[in-house]
Amino acid sequence: MRALTILSAGLSLLAIVTSQDARANDTTAELATGGLILLKSADIEMRSEDLYVSTAEIRVNYRFFNKAPQDKTVTVAFPMPDITISGPDDNISVPTENPENILDFSTTAGGQPVASHVEQKVLAKGVDRTELLRKLGIPLQPQLEATNKALDALPQPQWAELIQLGLAETEEYDAGQGMQKHLEARWTLKTTYFWEQTFAAGKELAVEHRYKPSVGGSAGTSLGQKAAAKESWYKDYQRKYCMDASFLGAIERAKKAAKSDFPPLQEQRISYILKTGGNWAGPIKAFRLVVDKGDPDNLVSFCGDGVRKISPTQFELRQSDYTPSADLDVLILTKPP
Repeated sequence: MRALTILSAGLSLLAIVTSQDARANDTTAELATGGLILLKSADIEMRSEDLYVSTAEIRVNYRFFNKAPQDKTVTVAFPMPDITISGPDDNISVPTENPENILDFSTTAGGQPVASHVEQKVLAKGVDRTELLRKLGIPLQPQLEATNKALDALPQPQWAELIQLGLAETEEYDAGQGMQKHLEARWTLKTTYFWEQTFAAGKELAVEHRYKPSVGGSAGTSLGQKAAAKESWYKDYQRKYCMDASFLGAIERAKKAAKSDFPPLQEQRISYILKTGGNWAGPIKAFRLVVDKGDPDNLVSFCGDGVRKISPTQFELRQSDYTPSADLDVLILTKPP
């Protein structure tokens, strides 16, 4: 498969978003996702972007316009978030078990399904080790149980090589047969979907993509506890999610209703990279964001000017001639099931 060099600038935007502090047990980290990218274009402008964000689905509808006097065919791509397993305690939220399409990503252009290609690379200590793993018959997804089982099954001399290359580490634990050493994955997987898209001269093209988000979570939350405001992670949350007096007051009311010092609430976190929208010609003419908190009783907080409530669960933000300067982070607090 040909090298996908056109996307090198955009790929660097994607990173795993980890929690700043261990605030609750059973915490999973969310993967930051975003929209379509390409090499910055002087001819193709994004006339509108309609973005819907929820824990169940992210859906984006675009209207592109080619203002050039001739058709333009360019490489368009959707980079999956990097998956990095660096230690035994890494717990990353991945919504599907599909080895190549972890977010169940799909696209249509002009109402027709788009057949995408996929490029996957395994990096360890900054070196591409994809072909080595393929040769050994090891799945490229470091988070899968099947991957660690395949590593375990390798001959012992192979273990030392993979450990030296930074691809694996040994862990000792009891999996039902007494204490045993196991070989576990320790690499980064980069996955990118891409296709060639023709934009007709002087015409609009509607493109839609949708996928399941990676939703971070915690079994509880430390928000609302008396000492929380003095912690460094609290300031990070305040900046990242723009928690206001109304949001914090609702947490206090939940505490009082439960007659507890700990609010009976769980965290859900979604991260979306808006700045990829800056790769097209000029600002986004019309931008619309809808954040759906899922249940009327859930609490939600995210940053944005002019946000208004449009339904019991949905909040809308609209901007004209919009150039994204920051990404979107959404915090949802839910009642335990």
